[in-house]
Amino acid sequence: METTYPGLEEHGLIGDLQTAALISKDGTIDWFCAPRFDSPSIFAALLDRRKGGQFQLSPDGIEYASKQLYLPGTPILITRFHSADGVGEVLDFMPVTGEQATDQHRLIRLVRMVRGSMRFRFACQPRFNYGRDDYELEVHPEGDVFRSATLSLTLTPFRNAKRLVDSRDIRRGPDGVSVSYELHAGEVAGVVLETACPHAPRAISTEEACELLAETRDYWRRWVSRSHYTGRWREMVERSAMTLKLMTYAPTGALVAAPTTGLPEQIGGQRNWDYRYTWIRDASFSVHALLRLGFTDEASKYLYWLDARIRDARDGDLPLQIMYRIDGSPDLPEEVLDHLEGYRGSAPVRIGNGAAGQLQLDIYGEALNSLELADRHGLIAPHEGWRKTAGLMDWLCEHWDQPEDGIWETRSGRQDFTYGRVLSWVALDRAIRLARRRGRPGDTARWTAERDAIYEQVMARGFHPGRGAFVQHYRTDILDASLLAMPGLGFISPTDPMWESTLRAMDAELVSDSLVYRYDPNASPDGLAGTEGTFNMCTFWYVQALAQAGRLDDARLTFEKMLTYSSPLGLYSEEIAPTGEQIGNFPQAFSHLSLISTAAHLDELLDEQR
Repeated sequence: METTYPGLEEHGLIGDLQTAALISKDGTIDWFCAPRFDSPSIFAALLDRRKGGQFQLSPDGIEYASKQLYLPGTPILITRFHSADGVGEVLDFMPVTGEQATDQHRLIRLVRMVRGSMRFRFACQPRFNYGRDDYELEVHPEGDVFRSATLSLTLTPFRNAKRLVDSRDIRRGPDGVSVSYELHAGEVAGVVLETACPHAPRAISTEEACELLAETRDYWRRWVSRSHYTGRWREMVERSAMTLKLMTYAPTGALVAAPTTGLPEQIGGQRNWDYRYTWIRDASFSVHALLRLGFTDEASKYLYWLDARIRDARDGDLPLQIMYRIDGSPDLPEEVLDHLEGYRGSAPVRIGNGAAGQLQLDIYGEALNSLELADRHGLIAPHEGWRKTAGLMDWLCEHWDQPEDGIWETRSGRQDFTYGRVLSWVALDRAIRLARRRGRPGDTARWTAERDAIYEQVMARGFHPGRGAFVQHYRTDILDASLLAMPGLGFISPTDPMWESTLRAMDAELVSDSLVYRYDPNASPDGLAGTEGTFNMCTFWYVQALAQAGRLDDARLTFEKMLTYSSPLGLYSEEIAPTGEQIGNFPQAFSHLSLISTAAHLDELLDEQR
C-alpha cells in the first residue's frame, strides 16, 4: 500500500491566491480543493489513491525519470520527463484570481516536447466532496464538464494550430476522461481545468495559454522583486515568501496554516489534523516575516483581518478563538472521513478542527507582539481597533492565571503552561508600549501590575531547580521547545544563568543532530497515541536561541543543516521523520515563517560579527 504514495517532498505547490494544488513529480495532481483552500476536495489522491481522485499527466507506456523545478522567481511548476527517446516537460500554473472571492478557478497544464518524441497520457478522475458526491459527465464539442450537486469542473484541451484532440482518442467512463497522444520536438499541447465555468467549454489556443503563462510569470516576479532581503540565503527566503503568499487568501488576507488536511505526523498514527484554517498565532508570526522582507501591504491586510476578529470577540464579550476560517467564520466542526484510508494508510482522516474551541493564552501575546511591531513600522491601529484591543487586555488581566490547553493543542487536559504565561506577559507588555507610544487610553496601571505578577510567577514556578531549566508547565519537569522563544521575546536575557542552563538541558534532551522535538510525548502524554518527528519551527527557533546566546558558529551550522531537509523545491512540511522524510501537512506556514525570520536575524548577527 505504502509504495503507491509518493513522498510529500515529491510535490510542488501552485495556486491563485484563493486555492492551491499539489502536483507530484510524476505529473499527477494529488490535491486540489475549490473554490477555497477550506472547500471540499476535487482531487485527494494524497489521502486515498483509489477513492480520492487525481489528474495524471505523464509519459505513457515508457520508462522515464522525472525532476521538478520552479520557473525562477515564480511558483510556476515545471516537471521534466527524460526517456531514451526524448525530453518533455509540463508547466503547471494557476492564473491569479485577484481579491474578489470567486468560484471560478483555472488550472493550466501546458506540455511541450523539448527534443525527440514521447507519448503522453491525460487522465482526469475528479472525486467531488472528498469522494462522497457523484457527478454527471457532459460532453461538448470543445471539452467535457463534470457536474456534481455543488460544483462543476470543465476540462478543455488546447486548440492547437494543427488539431484539437481527436474525439476518437478520448476515453470516457465511470472513472473519468483520458486521452493519449504523441508529441514531437517543438510541439505544444495542454489542457485547462476550470471550476464553476459559466459557459460551455471553449478551447483556448496555445498562444492564449502562453500569454496567460507570461502574465502569471510577470505577476510573481513583480511581487517578489519588492522583497528587501539581500542576505546569504536569498533563494530559500524568497521561495518561502512565495509559498506563504500562495497560502494567503487574497479576499481577506488570512493565511492558512497549510493547504492540506489529514497528512500524518507519524505514518500510521492518529495525529492527522486539518490545517486549512487561519490560526491567530501563525498569522501573527507572518507579520514579523512579511515586515522583515518589506511586504507591508500583505502585513496590513492580515492586521485588518485580525482587527475584525478582535472586534467580533469583544462585541460578544468573548475571548479570541485560536483559529478561524479564512473568511473569519468561527465554525470549524471536526469530522472523520471514514471512507478514505489516509496517506499511506494513516487513518483517521479529519476535516474541520475540534481544537478551535480550546483556550490557548499564548495567542494574545502573539497578536499584540505583531500589532506592536506593525505600529513601529507605521501601521497604526485605528481608534475602534485600539479600544477593542484594550478591552481584550482587560479580559486577559482577569483570565491569565488559569489552566489552558497550550500552544501544541494537547487533548489531555488543561495545565498551567509556562509558554502561555510568558506570552500573556508579552501581550500586556506590548499593550503598555502601544498605549504609551501613541498616548492611547488604557488601564496601564492594571496592565503593568498583572504583567509583573506574571513575570514573578513564571520565574518562581516555571523554572524547575532540579532540572535547572524552564519546563513545560508548573506541575512537571518536562522540557518544551516552545520556550526557546523566551529570550527573543525579551522575557529573559540570553546570557541569564537560568536561561543558559535551560538551553543546555534542551541541547541534551530535545535536540537530535540539530533537529528539535517539541517535547517528549512519552514523558508528557498529550492524549493521543503514537509519536511524532522533529518540529521544523522549533529547529529554526533553536537556531535563533543559539545565535542570541553568542553561539553563532553553532547557529549557522544548524541552520545550514536544516536547509538540507527541505524538499527539492525548497518546501517544508510541519515535521521531519527520523528517516529524514517530510511528515505532517505540507507545505507548512509555520516552517516557512520561521525560516524567513531566522535567516534575517542570523544575517544581522553575522554581519555585526564581521
